[in-house]
Amino acid sequence: MAKTIIISNRLPVQLQINNGSISAIPSVGGLATGMKSVHSGSESLWIGWSGLTDEDTPPELEGDIDKALKENGCAKVKLNAQEVDGFYFGFSNRTIWPLFHYFLKYSEFELDFWNTYKAVNQKFADAIIEQSDEDDTIWVHDYQLMLVPQMVREKRPNTSIGFFLHIPFPSYEIFRTLPWREEILEGLLGSDLIGFHTYDYERHFLSSVRRLLGMEVSFNEIFMDNRVIKVDSFPMGIDYKKFRDAALVQGERKKDNRSDLQQRLDDHKASAPDTKLILSIDRLDYSKGIAKRINAFEYFLNKYPEYKEKVRLIILAVPSRSNVPQYQLLKKEIDELVGRINGELSTVNWTPIWYFYRSLPFENLIDLYTSSDIAWLTPLRDGMNLVAKEYIATRTDKSGVLILSEMAGSAYEMNEALLINPNNFEQQADTLRQAITMPLEEQQSRNTFLQKRLERYNVEVWANEFMSALNQKKTAGHAYISQKITNECLNTISKEYADSSKRLLFLDYDGTLAGFHKDPQKALPDEELYALLDQLHEQDNTTLFLISGRDKQTFGRWFLPKKYNMIVEHGVWISKDGEDFKLLENVKSEWMEKIKPVLESFVDRTPGSFIEEKNYSMAWHYRNTDPDFGEKRATELNTVLTSLIGNDDISVLNGNKVMEVKSSNVNKGRAAVRMLGEDDYDFVFAIGDDWTDEFMFQELPDSAITVKVGLKKTQAKYHVENTKRVRELLKRFAKP
Repeated sequence: MAKTIIISNRLPVQLQINNGSISAIPSVGGLATGMKSVHSGSESLWIGWSGLTDEDTPPELEGDIDKALKENGCAKVKLNAQEVDGFYFGFSNRTIWPLFHYFLKYSEFELDFWNTYKAVNQKFADAIIEQSDEDDTIWVHDYQLMLVPQMVREKRPNTSIGFFLHIPFPSYEIFRTLPWREEILEGLLGSDLIGFHTYDYERHFLSSVRRLLGMEVSFNEIFMDNRVIKVDSFPMGIDYKKFRDAALVQGERKKDNRSDLQQRLDDHKASAPDTKLILSIDRLDYSKGIAKRINAFEYFLNKYPEYKEKVRLIILAVPSRSNVPQYQLLKKEIDELVGRINGELSTVNWTPIWYFYRSLPFENLIDLYTSSDIAWLTPLRDGMNLVAKEYIATRTDKSGVLILSEMAGSAYEMNEALLINPNNFEQQADTLRQAITMPLEEQQSRNTFLQKRLERYNVEVWANEFMSALNQKKTAGHAYISQKITNECLNTISKEYADSSKRLLFLDYDGTLAGFHKDPQKALPDEELYALLDQLHEQDNTTLFLISGRDKQTFGRWFLPKKYNMIVEHGVWISKDGEDFKLLENVKSEWMEKIKPVLESFVDRTPGSFIEEKNYSMAWHYRNTDPDFGEKRATELNTVLTSLIGNDDISVLNGNKVMEVKSSNVNKGRAAVRMLGEDDYDFVFAIGDDWTDEFMFQELPDSAITVKVGLKKTQAKYHVENTKRVRELLKRFAKP
C-alpha cells in the first residue's frame, strides 16, 4: 500500500536515555502538531535525525532506539558530531539562515560547510530511497534539506515529491550572492510541488529560477524537461483549538491552583491596575529584531514620558543556537541593553523591562498570553511568526492588541493587527500609544475577524491543503500537453519508420538538434550531429529537410557542403541536394526599412538584446537580457509592431527569447505542406521546439508524427524532454 513519507531535520519525538533504557517523547512543536493528520496510521513514516549524534549513542542501544522510533512511526538518519556541526550549525544556520533573512553580512560561504551539507542531504535522500516505493508520496521540510528532492528524484523519477520552506525565500538580488545558488534551485526543482508561506516568497523563488536557470515559468508553473513543477503559497496556521482551550482552562483555574508565574502576574496587576503589560516572545535570533525593539521601547518612554510606571515590557527570549558566535554576541548585546535601560529608568516601584532568557512550559506561555494587554512582535524578517497567531487565539474575551512587524509572513493574513516597520522608531512609539489607548470595542472588533480566520485556517487545514495539492498534482494531467515519447512509444514509431517505403523528415535546428547559445552564430553543429544527419540523409527512400528560421548564409556555411535539403527563414528560401538557395515564396522586403529603426530603439533601451537581419525578415533577440525586463520589453515591442504593420501583410512571431518580423504569407507549415505534395510519402515526421514550429504541426496531415521538444502547450501529438532525447530518437531512425 502506498504511504506518505515526511522528512525533516528533526523527528517529532525526543529521545531520552535513562538508566540504559530509551524512551521517545512526542514533541509539541508547530510542525509536529500540524502533521498529525498526515502522519497517522501504518501508511505514514517520518524520517529525520534523532537528535543524538553517533558519539552520544551507545552501540548496544541502537536496536532499542529503532524500536522506540518505529512505535512512533519514525525512522532515523544517523549523523556524527562533525556532520551536525558542518550541516546544521554550519551551512544551514551560518549560511542559509542569515542569507534568507537578509542578513548578508552574517552569511559565511565556507566550502567545507557546503560539502558537509551536500553529504548529509544525500544521507537523508538515501534513507528515503531505502524506505520508500515508487508510488509513495514524499513531503520534505525546510531549508536544511533543499537538495533532497532532486537526489530522490534521480532514483525515484516517478515518485510524487513535495517540499515546503518554513523560512522566507529572499529576493533574487540577495539569493544570487550564494556561490551554490544553481545547485540549491536544482535541488528544490526535484519536487512536484514547492510551497511557501506567502506569495512574496513564491515570487522571489520563481524570479530566481527564471534568471539563474533560464527556465520557462508560466504563472506559478515551471516547465522542466518532462515535468511541470507547481509553486504555491500555503500560510501555516496553528492548533487554534489547543491554545483556545488552554486559555479557557487557565481562566477557570481557582486561585490556589495558579502557577507561580500567574500569581506574580496577578499580584502585579492588583498592585498597579492601570499598568499595561506588553509582551515580547521570540527565539533569541538576530532576525527577530529584539535589540531594536528594546531601543524602540526606550524611545517610546522618552517621547511619551507620561507612560513611565504605566507600562511594563515582558521579554521572553528563548535560547537558540547558543554555540553559534553571532548568537552569543546578540545575547551579550541584549543583556547589556536591558541592564542599561532598567538602570537608567527604574524607580522604587517600577522596572520597565522584565527579561527572561529561558524556555517556558506551555502552561506558562498561556499565562503570559492571557495576562498581557499587548503583544509586540517586531521581527526584521520572519517566515511566518506563529506567536502572533497564538496570542490572538488565547484572547477568549477578544480583548488585547497585536502590534506586528510587516516583515513577518503572518502580517499578510493579519491586517487587523497594528502593522509597523520594525526600523521606524517614531512609528512604533506612536503605535504603542495607539495600542495602550485603544477602546475595548475596537480591540474586540479587530480580534473577532482575526480569530475567525485563524480558527478556519488552522495548522491541520494547512497540512491537508498542501497534501491535497500534491495529490492533485500527481493525478491531474495537463490537457494541452502532448503524449511523452516513452521507450514503448519510441519502439512503435521506429517500427513504423522501418516499415515505411517513402519517408519525409522535417527537423528544426535551434532548441531541437542543438541547444541555445547566447550568440546564435556560436550554436554550431558538432561532429556527432553531422554524423547523425549524414546517416539519415543517405538512407534509401528518405527525404530529410532541415527547416529553420535561420538565415541562408549561416545554414549555407554549415550545411551546404553536406548537400542536405534545407528550408530557411521560416519558408522563404529552399536548397535541395547542395544547390544554391532559391526563393520558395515571393516576398517583399520594403517594410524592413520602416521596422529596423524601431528594433534599433529597443536594442538601445534593452541591454543584452540585438538584431539579426535576414534577407526577408528581422529578428530581435533578448536571450541575454534580464528575463523579466526582456519579457516586459517584448510585450512593449509587440504592441508597437502590431500598430505599425497595419495592412503591410507582415506578421510578428514570438519565439524562444526572440521576436521575428516577417511576411505573413510564409511560415514553416506552408513550406512543409508544399514539400509533402511533391511525392507520395507514407511516413511524415516533424520535430521542433518553438511557436514557429506550431505551423508545421497544424498544417501537416493527421497521419504525420509531430513532436514538440519540451513540455509546453502544443499542437504536436508527442513531446520529448530536450535536445539529448531528440538525438536519441533520431539515432533509432538512423539504424540500418
